[in-house]
Amino acid sequence: MSDILSLQQEIEKLKERNKRVETNKAWETSLSRKIIIILVTYILMGITFMSLGNPDPWINAIIPTLGFFLSTLTLPFLKNLWQKYLYHG
Repeated sequence: MSDILSLQQEIEKLKERNKRVETNKAWETSLSRKIIIILVTYILMGITFMSLGNPDPWINAIIPTLGFFLSTLTLPFLKNLWQKYLYHG
């Protein structure tokens, strides 16, 4: 009987782990995460450029923010190429 209980506990642990993994994956690929990072990047770059005396810090902060945004668009494509041609797991 303890073997069955042990197996049930292991199954519950696996279900909990899978739920955490699914939640983390959902966050990593979510639009919310991208928007938050875009906003934080823009604000930090604007502050950085202001502290460096840049004459147009908030306009220039668009460049690194746009770089991040573009990387979110191209990475899935590159990930697919990596999985197809380079990953052998």
